[in-house]
Amino acid sequence: MDDTKKSFEEIIKTDREHSEESRWSGTFLEYLDRVKADPAAAGLAHSRIYNTIINHGVRDIREGEIPDALQKNSPTKVYPFFAEEFFGIEKVIAQIVRYFHSASLKGEESRQVLYLMGPVGAGKSSLVDRIEQALEDSPPFYAIAGCPMQEEPLHLLPRHLRKEFEKMLDVHIEGDLCPVCRFRLKEEYGGQYEEVPIHTTRFSKRNRRGIAVVPPVDPNNQDTSVLIGSEDISKLDLYSEGDPRVLDLNGALNAANRGICEFIEVFKNDTEYLHAMITATQEKHIPAPGRHGMVYVDVVIAAHSNEAEWQKFKSDHTNEAILDRIVVVKVPYNMRLSEEVKIYNKIIHNSDFHAHIAPHTIEIASMFAILSRLEPNPKCDLMTKLKIYNGEEIIEKGRVKKIEFAELRDDSKREGMDGISTRFIMKALDNALSDSGEGNCINPISVRESLVNMVRDSELADDVRKRYLEFLQDTLHKEYLEVLEKEITKAFVFSYEEQAEALFQNYLDHAEAFVNKGKVKDRSTGEELLPDEGFLKSIEEQIAVIGSAAEGFRQDVISYLWSSTRRGVSVKYASYEPLKQAIEKKLMSSVRELSRIVTSATTRDEEQSDKHNTMLRNLLDSGYCKHCVDTVLKYASNNLWKD
Repeated sequence: MDDTKKSFEEIIKTDREHSEESRWSGTFLEYLDRVKADPAAAGLAHSRIYNTIINHGVRDIREGEIPDALQKNSPTKVYPFFAEEFFGIEKVIAQIVRYFHSASLKGEESRQVLYLMGPVGAGKSSLVDRIEQALEDSPPFYAIAGCPMQEEPLHLLPRHLRKEFEKMLDVHIEGDLCPVCRFRLKEEYGGQYEEVPIHTTRFSKRNRRGIAVVPPVDPNNQDTSVLIGSEDISKLDLYSEGDPRVLDLNGALNAANRGICEFIEVFKNDTEYLHAMITATQEKHIPAPGRHGMVYVDVVIAAHSNEAEWQKFKSDHTNEAILDRIVVVKVPYNMRLSEEVKIYNKIIHNSDFHAHIAPHTIEIASMFAILSRLEPNPKCDLMTKLKIYNGEEIIEKGRVKKIEFAELRDDSKREGMDGISTRFIMKALDNALSDSGEGNCINPISVRESLVNMVRDSELADDVRKRYLEFLQDTLHKEYLEVLEKEITKAFVFSYEEQAEALFQNYLDHAEAFVNKGKVKDRSTGEELLPDEGFLKSIEEQIAVIGSAAEGFRQDVISYLWSSTRRGVSVKYASYEPLKQAIEKKLMSSVRELSRIVTSATTRDEEQSDKHNTMLRNLLDSGYCKHCVDTVLKYASNNLWKD
């Protein structure tokens, strides 16, 4: 117990010492020395955020991180600042980083609103939260002590000296003192600005220091004091209306100075209410309450709302002035299956969700989410489209189906702006768990049933509800049966990977001999044999390669093998997708009848019992629990091998 107390004390003490070390206070003259040593200390808000993002690193996309088929349309850089929290929206993140980069160079975008537009649950507010969190975690920044807007100390410099100081400090000085600091400089310090105290402070969302949030306000009760502050009526008995001491600069734009101001559901506000926001970003000034002129603000304005509100606002031609000052970044739903799975795994990892999750459960739920977001295309069905978007190769009669990802995306301009949200899927997982009883386990069957019930009970248009139910009851039902049959086959086949590899190598030997009109050397006896066309056909017919097409397929396989060998690439059974599918289907067909008998039989002989027990052990070893093994095998018996 004493050791525990000591460790607690050490943690607290170390943290307090670190906080003390990061604090600094001094005069403006001393601050100038600090800026000379580190000009970034006087950086503006956009630059500060951009540097925060870049300081977390920038790297090239790693091999396999984004499928080759998708890389032509994806950014080439990854930003770790976002990468661990957001999945499948690399293009969105690249646009946000580009905005901050441009704004940090003091370009036009430094005077425009960053507006994120997309469907509910797509991650708009989470992206802004991430930026706000980064500011809170960033080092302390310098501010004039006692300033209600924690403003930049360089504002103390008279304008006629600024050019000279800019050269000496290698910085750009922008902005003016707020009315409160201007009054204090004159009355408290007699104009001796070099003696004004400067200190360090930290960004804090809770304390509204450098970070402020503006929720939508009822248009009938809007008051711009929420944005620009107000006058303290109680002080009007002591000071005149024009005295800066009556000012209460606690509006959102005042509080967000030096950092970021977030506007939630921004277009629910009345248009006139938005003018203060636009003035703040375009002119970098906001009106002070009462008769106190204008106040300089250095603030990033990040707004977000859904598409319906954006379209309504955009359709009003009287809003043109505001529209011209907005950088729109669309934030659609993720459209890649592998990334959608990561999203739910992250949410589950960060929650108290402790149930056992059977293999392929999250994948099936993710498939439904993606299918709901896809737009139909005459070039392929939606499941095929889902797999293409995931970078998978689609095999049709032994050949990769030639449908380009870019071609499909170009045909679907609004894709990802509608569909099922991540919250909907997480509710389905929660519901499936609550209905699981003592099993404390969820599986693809229970989650699919939960989704069916939720879709039936949801307030969706009839045609949308019908389409979603078709996805769940037909498309995903068939897809899961294919997955399940492969799972059971792997559980039955001893050393599945080894047997698949043996089939692959055997096929290559015979196919190479056939193409080169040679013979196959038996690996055991050394005897030279003619290529076994019967064996070759038994593999090829699994993917509908028959007749004259077989010869072309064998040539394609050998060409691929030679090409890979020249490049020094190791070739395995999974290397060539068409042959991989053929081999897996061959293995499945070889055990299909045995699987049907052993899994569904009520009585088994000794040999069948041994095989059944081996299958159960293999399923348990591959991630299933006893409860979900029983569930999926019953499902297989009832659906997979119906007589």
